[in-house]
Amino acid sequence: MIIEIFLILITYLWGSIPYGYIITKKKTGKNILEFGSKNIGSTNVRRIAGRKMSVLTQLLDMLKGILPIFVLIILDRTNIYTPHQLLIYSIALSTIIGHNYSIFINFKGGKGVNTSLGASLLLNPYPVLISVAIYYIVKLLFKYVSLGSIFIGISLPLSEYLIKGINLDLFYLLLVGAFIIFRHKSNIERLIHKNEIL
Repeated sequence: MIIEIFLILITYLWGSIPYGYIITKKKTGKNILEFGSKNIGSTNVRRIAGRKMSVLTQLLDMLKGILPIFVLIILDRTNIYTPHQLLIYSIALSTIIGHNYSIFINFKGGKGVNTSLGASLLLNPYPVLISVAIYYIVKLLFKYVSLGSIFIGISLPLSEYLIKGINLDLFYLLLVGAFIIFRHKSNIERLIHKNEIL
């Protein structure tokens, strides 16, 4: 139990590294929390620091999610440590929570889309790939990144259900999807009132 709690805390701290904040500050000298959507995600980084910095942020935020799960898989396959399924999903969720509520920037953060995709990619590759495809279709049709991200939150658990039915993966992806949608509540309000930021 102690090692599980330790791993969850470590991955929360790992997820809390605010790459968007750090990159924007270094590139422009600006505090990203005071500009645009006041979010540390790659979309807001693009608005303030440009496309290249946005792509870098996106990759690093995805890495946040991928790396802890990858390490657990390696430990399991080499018989160094065998994590149980609930711990693996707890690690994934703690990384996402760290990104969304970073202890390093007063529990502010991102909306968790890239980190959620990274954390889920090795666990549920098909729902992730399907949801990313849906994201690009929605973005192409409606132009709004936030709307595409909301559809990721919907399509992750839905595609898992259509592929495999009811299982533990589905409950994990329901949590991930609900978290993504919850973090976009202000975007949903702006979309409804037709004043969302592109």
